[in-house]
Formats: sequence, structure tokens, C-alpha cells
Amino acid sequence: MNKALILDIKGNSLDDGPGIRTVVFFKGCPLNCVWCHNPESKRATPELSWDGRECIGCYSCKNVCALNAIIPGSTHFINRAVCNLCFACVDVCPSGAMSKVGKLMAVEDIIQTIIKDKPFFDTSGGGVTLSGGEPTVYMQFASELLKALKKIKIHTLIETGGYFNGDEFEANIVPYCDMVYYDIKLIEDFKHKKYCGVSNAKILQNFKKLVELSQKNAIQVMPRIPLVPGITATKHNIEGIAHFLRECGVNRVQLLRYNPLWPEKCFKIGSNGNIDKALTQWMSQKDYEFYAKILVKNTIQL
Repeated sequence: MNKALILDIKGNSLDDGPGIRTVVFFKGCPLNCVWCHNPESKRATPELSWDGRECIGCYSCKNVCALNAIIPGSTHFINRAVCNLCFACVDVCPSGAMSKVGKLMAVEDIIQTIIKDKPFFDTSGGGVTLSGGEPTVYMQFASELLKALKKIKIHTLIETGGYFNGDEFEANIVPYCDMVYYDIKLIEDFKHKKYCGVSNAKILQNFKKLVELSQKNAIQVMPRIPLVPGITATKHNIEGIAHFLRECGVNRVQLLRYNPLWPEKCFKIGSNGNIDKALTQWMSQKDYEFYAKILVKNTIQL
């Protein structure tokens, strides 16, 4: 694969691995988590975004839209059933309210974008993190990118939901990746299907295999649990994941604090739908500590 659809490339990250990092966000994911913090990364196709806060009401977009898909005054501003994603409106928008989500990039393009950050990586013990979406949707491309980063001595990390072909991951990712952040969301398969759209059988199987590989290779594996009110953040689920980790010989995990900022992103791409009120609230420190204590009680360190 010569190019991949990239959502964004962000530097100066302190939350996506050790040190100061640049994060490459891939667009496309085989999961469909109802709480996805990057909903604009789900579809492996470009999308049109409209930010009403940036719109200055000049209607340049409406004037160039051959299909009359721009409807000023309507809730979503764009009739997406009519829009053919020609992106002519993006080209004429003076404020940036209209934007194209997703850009095809080659490995060389990404390297040129991030190479300026290498001094920060070197001094902080940082590097580059592949995130998304799901980077393994572009397995061969991700492999070539990781390979190129290793050639210039940059620490590499991949964030994954674990829904991939295990043999392909072992052959294409493991040899060129220093670290894996691996999300384990729900331990019960029927709930994983309900809230994430797919079975978790492959995810759990791949995690077990990756832990075994980490004992033979230099790659490090860090499981993560996103805390989502009423879904993943339940005593039963956290205890179940702790039991699974112990079975795998793993005694550490990261708890990801929930934040409710993602619904706004859904609105921008016209897919906000019905969002449970519980998912629009910040998680309290008290609740976070409650689930952290469950893990510690089950001999899992944070």
C-alpha cells in the first residue's frame, strides 16, 4: 500500500507513550464503539466537517454547491444525503468552518512532517505513536512507516484495539515496534458486540499471543482499559478484565479516564444521533479511584 488515509498528525503529545511524542492518527476502524473519542476516525473514507463556531455566514459554500446540499439555518447545515463529497465548499471557505477530514499520505510525507520533532524525541525519550482509528487497518503501510522510523532511530509505539490478523501483526508490526498500547474494553463477548460492534474473541486471543511474543522479543505490551460510565466502568467488567490479565501473566494496566468531549465531534460530521445522557458527563475522581482500587485489590498495578 503506497498511501494511507491519515486523520491528523499532532506533535507535543505527553499522553500517548513515554516522553514527548508525535501522534499519527489513521482514519478507519473495524470497531464501532458507541463512546469513541475520535468518531471522525471510524470511517476509512474522507468526510466533510462543519464547525458552526467558525462559520462567518458568508455562504460561499452554498454558492459553489452544485447539488444545493448547503442549507443555512438547518441544524446540521449540510444535507449529507445529497452531498457527494466534492469538497468544493472546503476550497472556498474563508474561515475554515468547512474542512476535509482525512488525507491520503505516503510514508515519505509523514516522515517529512515529523522529522522536525526528532530533537524533542531524543531529549525526552519520546518518539512516534501510531493511533487512530485503527492503524492495523493499514497493516502493510503501518509496517513500512515503522520500518522507516526505526531506520532514523525513533522510538515507535502503536495504539490498537486488537481486532487484527495476529499472524500479519507478528510479521509486519512486531519486528519494528518498541511498544504496544492495547485496549481491552469489555470482557463479556455479548456486551462487546453490543457496544463495540464486533466480538472480542479475536481481541483477547491476539492479546495472549502478543504477551507471549513480548517475552521473546524486545517489544513491550501495555494493556489499557477505557472507563466509560455504565458500560466498561462496572465492578463486574473491571474484575473480569483483571482476572483475564492475571491468566495472561500480566500484572499492570492503564486506566483511561473518561471525558465527554467526543459528541461535539460527532455533530461536526453529521452523525451525533441519540447519545446517552450518562455519556455526556465527566467521570469524577471518586469514581476513577473506585475502579482503580478494584484492580489493585485484584493484584493489578496501575
